[in-house]
Amino acid sequence: MGHLYYRLIDQSREFLHAAEAPVPSVGEFLKKEIRQHLASWTEDEETKKLKLAILKNFLNIECCVSGTHSMDLVALAPFGEYTVLPGLDCTFPGGYQGLTNCILASLPQDVMVFNKPVKTIHWNGSFQEAESPGEKFPVLVECEDGDCFPAHHVVLTVPLGFLKEHLDTFFQPPLPAEKAEAIRKMGFGTNNKVFLEFEEPFWEPDCEHIQVVWEDTSPLEDSAPPLQDAWVKKLIGFLVLPSFKSAHVLCGFIAGLESEFMETLSDEEVLLSLTRMLRRVTGNPQLPAPKSVLRSRWHSAPYSRGSYSYVAVGSTGDDIDLLAQPLPADREKAQLQVLFAGEATHRTFYSTTHGALLSGWREADRLIALLDPQAQLHGPRL
Repeated sequence: MGHLYYRLIDQSREFLHAAEAPVPSVGEFLKKEIRQHLASWTEDEETKKLKLAILKNFLNIECCVSGTHSMDLVALAPFGEYTVLPGLDCTFPGGYQGLTNCILASLPQDVMVFNKPVKTIHWNGSFQEAESPGEKFPVLVECEDGDCFPAHHVVLTVPLGFLKEHLDTFFQPPLPAEKAEAIRKMGFGTNNKVFLEFEEPFWEPDCEHIQVVWEDTSPLEDSAPPLQDAWVKKLIGFLVLPSFKSAHVLCGFIAGLESEFMETLSDEEVLLSLTRMLRRVTGNPQLPAPKSVLRSRWHSAPYSRGSYSYVAVGSTGDDIDLLAQPLPADREKAQLQVLFAGEATHRTFYSTTHGALLSGWREADRLIALLDPQAQLHGPRL
């Protein structure tokens, strides 16, 4: 089933330069192809149901990869534009803080201000600062605590989910209509991790991942049982993390509305539900419960409101480029003021850390070129 599924996914990336996509979404394309394959299967009904259940798990995996509730929400035509960066995943020592610490090391002391949530970015204005009498600033960053920072340029890197939620209040004057529309059309969903720690592993020593397949599910059925009854069925399975000192940890992934529902539950409720699930899938009703649970809550985070972006039905890569364009749009009349970076502004690496990093370098280069047209820039990266 894996070979079939990944062949279909590869096919879904082939409509980028086609005159027209056969259906609007990746999900619809995959289901259409699966129905055609199903018609040629010769196994008994139970085997067919199991094969469909396995394909449903692969579809749930794709939801985690794309950060969406359903692949029916992901646009088919631009799906092939996303580019997979070659090489292995990188784990930073000390977590992502290790990356930002490395970047911060090159900056002077005391130039960073933390815990200052921004309420409004005022742009296309003429603001003054007490320390710079006579100088005018086109941008004023107003914080939630009332503090204000006048600036010549602002690089904005907030997640797309935050922009979607605060679009009507975060910019003054409001964003140009076409940029605001691009933000509304682009996709932004939730993919959470759930870590379970066990006293002793119940899996084999060479086991690397545990895939969970529910026999009563199918990619061709759109029934949506109540979330409280069925949220665990969206969990795709677990990665077995390398043992560290006597810690035995599984890392599960879950996307979409089920993932957002999980965020509303207590740790005890999540632990109980996943213990029941593991006892059922292992066939061992006496399987010891995990001793602890740790999980992300990206949708609940007020400054994220989800995990990362995708190209939704009704949008294209052009919307990503439109979001990435600085303000004001007409720089013949006014200087560069608000620059946009973050994963959702990178056309081929959206949803990734490297996309976010590259977009930041892109905007830094834009400012450097503005301030010093003769500067030797690094040029296009990747």
